[in-house]
Amino acid sequence: MPHLQKRFEIEPRNFLRAGEASLQIQRTLRTIGFEKQVIRRVSICAYEAEMNIVMYGGKGEIVLTVNPDEISLQVIDDGPGIEDIDAALQEGFSTAPPEYREMGFGAGMGLPNMRRNADSLDIQSERNQGTLLNIVFHVSRERT
Repeated sequence: MPHLQKRFEIEPRNFLRAGEASLQIQRTLRTIGFEKQVIRRVSICAYEAEMNIVMYGGKGEIVLTVNPDEISLQVIDDGPGIEDIDAALQEGFSTAPPEYREMGFGAGMGLPNMRRNADSLDIQSERNQGTLLNIVFHVSRERT
């Protein structure tokens, strides 16, 4: 399987295009021939990351890198950052404003879902400095 890298720009507050990058990532992995379970795990993380950029981040991007034994997502945004990473990793913790909750978002499951589906999740964020996520999936073995 060849090495592949693709970049997907994410626009803040653009709910009309929200989810397009994660669908393209899903299609790319399907075309390459990854197992459905691998595609599902990566797609969940890509979608959650994409929605976090749309709702909370500034301009951002997701970089998909595919290697024979590993898939990674690097998620970068120049938004306000995550003030309390430990709290944000707790299921149900949310800073979503009421208008996002009315649209069905902001349940506080984004980062917990990413942590659950990734083999490795590294979060770097500082107030007013944006956020960098490195999400890794080992595809030479599948988790049970």
